[in-house]
Amino acid sequence: MSKLPKFKNDKLIVGLETSDDAAVYKINDEIAMIQTVDFFTPVVDDPYIFGQIAAANSLSDIYAMGGEPALALNIVGFPNCLHPDIMAEILKGGASKVMESGATLAGGHSIEDEEPKYGLCVTGFINPNKVLKNYGAKPGDILILTKPIGTGIINTAIKADMASEKAKEKAINVMTSLNKKAKEVFDKYPISSCTDITGFGLIGHSIEMAESSEVTFEININKVPIIEDAIEYAEMGLVPGGSYKNRNYFEGKSSFDNIQEVYYDIFFDPQTSGGLLVSVSENYKESIINDLKENLETEFEVIGRVTTKQDKYIKVAMGEI
Repeated sequence: MSKLPKFKNDKLIVGLETSDDAAVYKINDEIAMIQTVDFFTPVVDDPYIFGQIAAANSLSDIYAMGGEPALALNIVGFPNCLHPDIMAEILKGGASKVMESGATLAGGHSIEDEEPKYGLCVTGFINPNKVLKNYGAKPGDILILTKPIGTGIINTAIKADMASEKAKEKAINVMTSLNKKAKEVFDKYPISSCTDITGFGLIGHSIEMAESSEVTFEININKVPIIEDAIEYAEMGLVPGGSYKNRNYFEGKSSFDNIQEVYYDIFFDPQTSGGLLVSVSENYKESIINDLKENLETEFEVIGRVTTKQDKYIKVAMGEI
C-alpha cells in the first residue's frame, strides 16, 4: 500500500491513513457510504458454516465503523476438482448472514482457483457525523471487548483433529455471530473509538487504536475473555503461524508484565470474525454493561482502560482495572 499513489478527495472521510476497518465516503451532509471487502480460505470443513463465518467477518467492518450494511456482493474462488454443490453450500451460508444483517445480496463474481476462497464486498451507510473510527480513544476511557479471543488457536486444533466438540461449538458460535447487536448497543453512547478484532489479533488491533489516538491501553489479562480450551491448545503448540508474525511485528510496541509465555500466543492470535473493541468514558460503564447483557449471546468484558501515552502503546498485566 505504501507504494500506491496518494489519492486526495475531500469527500473521503476515512481512507488508508490509520488502517481503519473500511473506507467512508461522504455523499451529502446526512449520508456517507462505507465500503469494505474481505475474503479468505476455509477455516472449518463444513461449507455452509464456512460461508456463514466469511460473511459475518466481511459484514463486521461495517459495524466497526458504526454503520448499517445495505448491499453485498459475493467474491468466490473455487477449484474445478470440487463438486459445485460445495460452492452452493458456501454461498447459502453467506446468504443466511447477509439476510440476518438486513442487507441485500445482489450477485458477485467467481473465478477458478486452486483452493476455495469466499467473502463479500459490502456497502453500508451512516450519518457522516456518527462514523466510528479506530482513533479518538481518550485517557480515562474503559475498553470493552464483545467476543472472546482464541479462534485462531481453536481452528488450528480443529485442523489437527485435536479440538473438543465443546471448543469447536464455542469457536463456531463466536465466528458466526454478527456484531450487529453490539453495534446497536454502542449506537446509544458517545463511543470514542472502535475496531473489530481480526487478523492482527487483540494486541495488533489495540496498538492500531492506541497509536493513532496517541495514548496507551492498559489491559488486564484476567479480564480478557478466552474461548474454552484455547490456553490448553496453545500450551500444546497448536498455534497458527500468524500469531508469531503478529508478535514479531507488534511486540516492540507492547509490554507484558510477568505474563506466562502462553498468553503471548493467545493475545497475538489472529482472529476470524472477532468482536468489537471500543473505548468509551467510564461514566457509561454500568449502563453499557447492562445493555450488552440484555442483547449479546457472546461473552464480553471490560478488559482495560486508556491512559496518557507511556513508553509502550499497550501494557498487559494482571492488575485490577
